[in-house]
Amino acid sequence: MKNPLDCLNDDSSSNICCNPFSFRLLSVMLRIIMFSIRLFQAENFKPGIFKLEDEIFMEKALMLARRGLGKTSPNPMVGALVVKEGKILGKGYHRRYGGPHAEVIALRNTKGDVKGASMYVTLEPCCHHGWTPPCVDTLIEAGMGRVVIGTRDPNPMVNGKGIRILRENGIQVKLGVLEERCRELNEAYLKHTQRGSPLVTLKFAQSLDGRIATKTGRSQWISSPEALSLGHRLRAIHDGVLVGIGTILVDDPSLTVRLAKGKNPRRIIVDGRLRIPLTSKVLSDEGVDKTIIVATEGANRRKAHGLKKLGAEVLWAARNQRGEVDMKDLLEKLGRMEITSVLVEGGAKIITSFLRERLADKIVIMMAPKLIGKGIEAVGNLEIRDVKEALRISKIKMRRLGEDIIIEGHLQKGKS
Repeated sequence: MKNPLDCLNDDSSSNICCNPFSFRLLSVMLRIIMFSIRLFQAENFKPGIFKLEDEIFMEKALMLARRGLGKTSPNPMVGALVVKEGKILGKGYHRRYGGPHAEVIALRNTKGDVKGASMYVTLEPCCHHGWTPPCVDTLIEAGMGRVVIGTRDPNPMVNGKGIRILRENGIQVKLGVLEERCRELNEAYLKHTQRGSPLVTLKFAQSLDGRIATKTGRSQWISSPEALSLGHRLRAIHDGVLVGIGTILVDDPSLTVRLAKGKNPRRIIVDGRLRIPLTSKVLSDEGVDKTIIVATEGANRRKAHGLKKLGAEVLWAARNQRGEVDMKDLLEKLGRMEITSVLVEGGAKIITSFLRERLADKIVIMMAPKLIGKGIEAVGNLEIRDVKEALRISKIKMRRLGEDIIIEGHLQKGKS
């Protein structure tokens, strides 16, 4: 019998292990089969036939949950399915903050008898009274036989209690199906719940040589129209968008969502000395009540009073050793205001501050096929003296959008 490993030394083009075209074709076919299984209507699956049955239903619940993106904060995004004998009887997702939870909506949409059915839900069902009654009570009253959960809810009022109550009432519980993806979906909610501060995403457009503006400070527009639209979509799914006073003085941006669908975020202006002109767009449009000006002790109190009269909020933050706004203190204060996610758009000084203090969680770089030469660098001095200390980016995703290259990733907090 021929050793399968002999194909490594076999020149035969008919050998599927060694023929590059055949191997690629087989690989593509396998991918198509796996993709088709995931997308195939789960109603046609019978219990026990596929080992990935739970993952398939949870995948569908995740797809439902994503429909709440940008609409549920400070609540999490949650999707739910009611499944019986391999058929989906009902489905739902959490649509807005204060509205019915996904499990309740799924049961309301159910057609048929749910006694003994399974509930697939991306996050542990709640067990406390808030805007709505406890979901665990609803599941118990409905007679669910099994509940499959993506990930535990770290909210101190839940955090395993929902799972315990379900089990105490004779309901089988399976935890941790597609857990990493369920956690990634709600990474802003999880961080805010566990640490009290918002998830921070840095977003900036730069040229190939790392410049975000010319030497005169002009930056409009480095990126393509498609990248600009992406920037507006990012604003729409964050609770707040943050810039420094330099950006306001040079560009006078509105910081609103205009090139995409979605709500306008809170506008956070880091302005320790309150230099912002009262005629700035963020102070003179209809959304002035969504504007937060961050000042430090020593700023002009009369100016602060004038800003409040315009409808803006003045938030006082501590100063760091450099005499600048202490970003860590600021994030803690924003967290207490139930701002769970912040999109940091610049300028370079602000971006550098978040990176230097290791306060950013994610980064989105829009790289335009342009060379500027002497200009303003996207990132300044991070006080890194050795390459081993360089900040590393993980979970990197790269794609082309219009003329630009979009690079996304998570910033590792520890030193590399």
